[in-house]
Amino acid sequence: MRRSMLLPVVLVLSAAVHLGASAAMPTPQQVRAAWKPSSARLLDRHGVPVESVRIDMRVRRMAWTPLADISPALGLAVLQAEDGRFMEHGGIDLRAIGQAAWDNLFRARPRGASTITMQLAGLLDAELRAGAGGRNWTQKFNQALAARELEAGWGKAEILEAYLNLASFRGELQGVAAASQALFGKAPSGLDLAESAILAALLRAPGAAPKTVAMRACTIAAELKARTGCASIEWQAEVALGRPAAAAIKGQAQMAPQVANQLLGTGGQDVRSTLDAGLQRFALDSLRRHLRELNDRNVADGAVVVIDNASGELLAYVGNGGKGEVDGVAALRQAGSTLKPFLYELALERRLLTAASLLDDSPIDVAGEAGLYVPQNYDRQFKGYASVRTSLASSLNIPAVRTLLLLGPERFHGRLQDLGISSLKEDAAFYGPSLALGSADVSLLELSNAYRTLANGGLYGPVTLRAHAPASRPGPKQRVLDAGAAWIVGDILSDRGARSPTFGLRSDLATAYWSAVKTGTSKDMRDNWCVGYSTRYTVGVWIGNFDGQPMWDVSGVSGAAPVWRDVMDFLHRENPPRQAAAPDGVVRRKLRYAPAHEAARQEWFLRGTETSLVEAVAPERRTPKIIYPVDGSILATDPDIPAERERVLFQAQAGQGLRWRLDDAEQGAADAVLAWRPAVGPHRLELLDAAGKVLATSRFEVRGNREPAADQKPGL
Repeated sequence: MRRSMLLPVVLVLSAAVHLGASAAMPTPQQVRAAWKPSSARLLDRHGVPVESVRIDMRVRRMAWTPLADISPALGLAVLQAEDGRFMEHGGIDLRAIGQAAWDNLFRARPRGASTITMQLAGLLDAELRAGAGGRNWTQKFNQALAARELEAGWGKAEILEAYLNLASFRGELQGVAAASQALFGKAPSGLDLAESAILAALLRAPGAAPKTVAMRACTIAAELKARTGCASIEWQAEVALGRPAAAAIKGQAQMAPQVANQLLGTGGQDVRSTLDAGLQRFALDSLRRHLRELNDRNVADGAVVVIDNASGELLAYVGNGGKGEVDGVAALRQAGSTLKPFLYELALERRLLTAASLLDDSPIDVAGEAGLYVPQNYDRQFKGYASVRTSLASSLNIPAVRTLLLLGPERFHGRLQDLGISSLKEDAAFYGPSLALGSADVSLLELSNAYRTLANGGLYGPVTLRAHAPASRPGPKQRVLDAGAAWIVGDILSDRGARSPTFGLRSDLATAYWSAVKTGTSKDMRDNWCVGYSTRYTVGVWIGNFDGQPMWDVSGVSGAAPVWRDVMDFLHRENPPRQAAAPDGVVRRKLRYAPAHEAARQEWFLRGTETSLVEAVAPERRTPKIIYPVDGSILATDPDIPAERERVLFQAQAGQGLRWRLDDAEQGAADAVLAWRPAVGPHRLELLDAAGKVLATSRFEVRGNREPAADQKPGL
């Protein structure tokens, strides 16, 4: 039976030597152009890979590898194993065919005689690929014709290069790049002879057991006179074939998964981004290191973004310093004190305040739609009078609330929207006075870009992650902030002396070069921020927990600021920046206070608002008003306090010589705090002068289950 099969095989394949090919084969250029890696790669601005995403789940392919980038040892091993006379034949090795026919006739195990060129033809043409029962005679004949055509149009180096890229080595691994990376954790250029022998052995039987592969690899290595012994090759094969391919390939360039999700599409794409791989790696490492240091304070997550001030290009985008796919750069979190610079900029711009203006840092209650709002400073202390410079740099809360009331919440709300804070979906009344202290949710990206607007002298522009794409580049900047007011705010945020009452003179906010920076901590320490800029870059950092758990005693200075400082120092390691010159319309004047609430100094002003003396109004010269309860307050009785002991304290400003009147009943002098026993129901409190003229009115309501007191006279 075998003897009768021998002659047709030899005659058919011999005839193929003299016949022309019946089907056109592609050119080497066409094959390389059609090659699609199974993953899409994200490149940085310099072409360095920073991330890849698996697109084709059927196979694992990496970028096409030129023969010059493949170790010569692999070429020798493959030729030794698959086609010893590759450099001599024209696509069909008649000598190998005859030997194979003889062996198949007299040996129990059949042997093939396909050359590398014939195998490549089968890889290029789906109709020539072997089925479950092998190739039929027609396929073998056409495969031989195709091999002849390849040899006629391709060079030997091109054939070997294509074969090594298209061949399947094991499982889903196709091509030498994927096989080398997955099995040995290296590029094909670094393969030694033992590793090359293992890969060559896999070509014949990709699914063979490690011991079988090792035995064949030992034979190949011995034929090539390799110095590596069989015991070593067997151990290497066991390790390589037992390594999870997915983990080995996944470990490459995994630095920006959130950016990859935004930019990468189909497999085979190399998308160039604006990221800088070195900066991205540094920011990621710094964030992870600091998160480890904060682990005992219930801190798990963080994010970092770096923006080029001039272009709006995102140079670093670390969406998640912990684990998982949550994008902390785009996630909405409570802003804390990071919105204060824009509040004071607006007040300066509208010339309602100057950097020298004194603000009252004393207790205040503000009535809003959600009830009474009682802001507190971070340290639960009050500074008395503080200038705008000190109030902003030291992040005092009560002066910020007073400034918001001076401006009006609607105007500040609109300004934040102009700065690109798109998360403010509700109207200003919804946020109320707490908007001054960052009760609204913002994203790190939009917040950082708003700070970039300050850095650019009030010019706002969008940001981008796409490099070298004119259609996607940011458009022209538009003026949102006054240039002079923005510059003065930057000067305040860079003033370590002005921030020292809260943060001290030595902290991560105090860089050795010019920078402007602000921290923020949200309610219950669920989020903390550090956002700042130099003349060239804006850096934003968020630290917290994506699940909303509060941190334990972590502020913006101890949480986000160290990462911010690391990244800023890295950016300016060679060229420390200086402060930009003051724009036209900004002047400097020598200033003193009377009384001396703050030391005399040189201060910056918008032209027309400058002054050399700031004098605090004495209490007796202030406008009379009701400090508590404020108009519109809703008070509630406390069931835990006995009715005969519960009191509401009436308090007036400049109340000397004035009197209280409650619901048309005289209550006594207003020059001191008055303790009133609360009565359930609506009330009208008035402040009267000696002639009975009403100077101030407060309407409030007391709610509770108690009956109105029979005696409305005050009790102390």
